[in-house]
Amino acid sequence: MTVRLDTRLSGMAWDGDQPNAPDAETTSCSVGIMAYNEEANIASAINTILPQRLASGRIDELIVVASGCTDRTAEIVAKIAKREPRVRLIVQPRREGKASAINLFIEAARSPVLLMVGADVLVEEGTIEAMVRNFDDPTVGMVGGHAIPVNDETRFLGYAAHLLWRLHDRLAREAPKLGEIVSFRNVVPSLPVDTSVDEISLQALITQLGYRTVYEPKAIVYNRGPGTVRDFVRQRRRIFAGHLRVRKQQGYAASTMSIRRIGRAFRGSGAFSSLRAVLWTMCTIALEATARALGRYDFVRRHSHHVWRPISTTKRYIAEGAIGQLQPSVLVFHIVNFHRQQLEFGMRASKQMAGRVLQYIRLSLGPNSQVSVQRGGTIIAVIPAPREEAERIAGEIVRGLDDGALDLHDSTGGPTIRLACGIIAFSFAGQAAAGSVQAAGLAPGDFGTGLDRRLDEALSEAV
Repeated sequence: MTVRLDTRLSGMAWDGDQPNAPDAETTSCSVGIMAYNEEANIASAINTILPQRLASGRIDELIVVASGCTDRTAEIVAKIAKREPRVRLIVQPRREGKASAINLFIEAARSPVLLMVGADVLVEEGTIEAMVRNFDDPTVGMVGGHAIPVNDETRFLGYAAHLLWRLHDRLAREAPKLGEIVSFRNVVPSLPVDTSVDEISLQALITQLGYRTVYEPKAIVYNRGPGTVRDFVRQRRRIFAGHLRVRKQQGYAASTMSIRRIGRAFRGSGAFSSLRAVLWTMCTIALEATARALGRYDFVRRHSHHVWRPISTTKRYIAEGAIGQLQPSVLVFHIVNFHRQQLEFGMRASKQMAGRVLQYIRLSLGPNSQVSVQRGGTIIAVIPAPREEAERIAGEIVRGLDDGALDLHDSTGGPTIRLACGIIAFSFAGQAAAGSVQAAGLAPGDFGTGLDRRLDEALSEAV
């Protein structure tokens, strides 16, 4: 693969402006992410939402509810919140179910329209705009998006995930069945805390208030389906038991409860387009029937799924599978020294500084990035983000270091370093779509001056 790199330097347009400037005629929205041990995905989830530009609205805030997390989810969000004022973190000490976390989000949200999305999905550019513009119609109370799994469709469980979401898409176009990403008017004070299907419970409440629900197929999110038969049945079992509970307690039936509608959705779905498709479709139907039977058993026995065990195979970081749909970018960071006369410090100090710079970059990019160190004080990172978002992320990192985020300056006037950053954006085909090296506040002669040899060696040892 040949990549052309334009090494002309220019000042970055990172002046702190938000993508969504306030406008009296636009609809503001609060985005909520309910997360339980989502350290692998939370940074990517946030980074696909905040840069989105809305012509008919704006994102006022993004609230993450970390519910009983025992991993680094809250730490990662807190780091992002320091750089991005729109991000707010709510820590729920004990895990009490997703509906309980949603109620905390609803209570804290300030905007007239709320949007909820899972921590384990990626939101495509333009999705939030496609959803929010539906609220120009005062009769619309809730909007749902179009989920596309990233599983490998050449394997059985990948095929099953794609088939179910294709059927969901076809059925929702006829009778809205909303999930994975939903937005709604801020008119519901809370959800029943014992529900295990929060979107359907919310859809029931919105409908009972007299509003219409709308399925927006242009609002695309990427998710990951279960990777084992056991996980597939567990997930489908919980969902069906939850649907039965909503039908009984709230008097609302999800459109997927209708066998007749499901049968119509099969037409043109490709479920019987080949011998393999027929075989795998029949196996998927058998698994779904088994899961529904078990879900009905749970419902009869009054077994609640509102605090469920996460499906581990759906929690592999989503960017790994979505990289084919998302446009990846390469960030090339170069450590630039401005005070070479102050470089007379020992190897221990060099290693400490280099290690902190590398750790800062890795933490800022999140676990979905691939970071490597080259000679000459260069750090290369591959992130699943288009060019515009990559520029924003890189700008925050450069600005953060310039603002003294690492507190590298000691009382004796120790070494001062800054970062230059190059960005290469790739097209879907893997060829370079655009590329330039851009630096904040640097003169052309500064880039490439590098560090003292000892600092270069320290950076290599800090990997």
